[in-house]
Amino acid sequence: MDQFPVYLAVILTVVPVAFALLFPLLLAGPLTWAERRQSAYMQDRIGPNRAAIVLPGGKEYRVFGLLHPLADVIKLITKEDTIHHSVDKFLYNLAPLIALFPALVTFVIIPFGPDLAYQAGAMVIAPFANGSVPTGNTMELQGARVDIGILYIFAMSSLGVFGVTLAGYASSNKFALLGGLRASAQMISYEVTLGLSLIGLIMVFQTLEPSSMVYQQGELMWGVIPKWGILIQPLGFIVFLTAAIAENKRTPFDLAEGESEIIGYFIEYSGMKFGMFFMAEYVEVVVISGIVTTLFLGGWQLPFLFSDGFHFPGGAFLGLHGAIVTAMGVGTFVFKVLFMCWFQLAIRWTLPRFRYDQVMNLGWKILLPLSLANMVVTGLVLLS
Repeated sequence: MDQFPVYLAVILTVVPVAFALLFPLLLAGPLTWAERRQSAYMQDRIGPNRAAIVLPGGKEYRVFGLLHPLADVIKLITKEDTIHHSVDKFLYNLAPLIALFPALVTFVIIPFGPDLAYQAGAMVIAPFANGSVPTGNTMELQGARVDIGILYIFAMSSLGVFGVTLAGYASSNKFALLGGLRASAQMISYEVTLGLSLIGLIMVFQTLEPSSMVYQQGELMWGVIPKWGILIQPLGFIVFLTAAIAENKRTPFDLAEGESEIIGYFIEYSGMKFGMFFMAEYVEVVVISGIVTTLFLGGWQLPFLFSDGFHFPGGAFLGLHGAIVTAMGVGTFVFKVLFMCWFQLAIRWTLPRFRYDQVMNLGWKILLPLSLANMVVTGLVLLS
């Protein structure tokens, strides 16, 4: 197999990393608009429509409220950054960074397209749906390929609790501290279930590498049904998604920021520091969607699509150029992520928030036993 030209190697190294870092960051802003617009439709309201651009002549362009995220950013950047004299300034300034950083770097190990190979002076699609990651002179559409990628996800997600807890502790505010303690207890509780819910999936695919799981999900069961994680581990999917939403502290699990009770761990933050906490929540929505897409929805796999085109049941074949196959794979991944983002927003505006004791009971008395039962049943099925 030919070697990558230097310029091509640089491009194909920078592009996946840039996509992995910028995709969740750039999608977080539009998600704030989507949440407002979606909640307005569900509650029979108009939704965001006030921010506008006034052109010469006095004509206003509101663009369906899409200017509101831009207005929010301008407001947060220009707002006065007030710091109380009694706070721990080092931890106070560090907390927003710790809250945002783990969410961003987690997306790096999520594959968003099929592997590319350089052969005979041209880029070709490496074979996929063969149960293993191609070897040789290949270029991965993935920020970083880590053999223990699932463990990396758990390691990074567990760091987010430090940012929330430090924000409450360093603020020198009892209500902020109470919010931080609630968040840490909730996130630690659901971290156990989050890990156990994936054990069944790991037992089936026999790997911890996300890209390898995506390749195996491209196989067809009985020649018709794709081997997606949601079909072979439906209970694991439900438990994992529930625990992941609880980890993100969004409604119905927003106990750390209950306005009617404790206000929240970020009560002493203003300006862009508050904006970083706000941004971290939506970045985590994108990251959760990417992880669920990769592990349970086949990642970039499109049913019956292989490296040379569509192979339909019954022998029908539709050949496609490699560039089209790659574009369809990346587009499929983006569509699935957007769908899961919409689904999480719908959950937020559909379910009422739990009491604190209900959140703990759900985590320890329901989801944890279900994740253990799913692991045992999966093991028995594999041994039978």
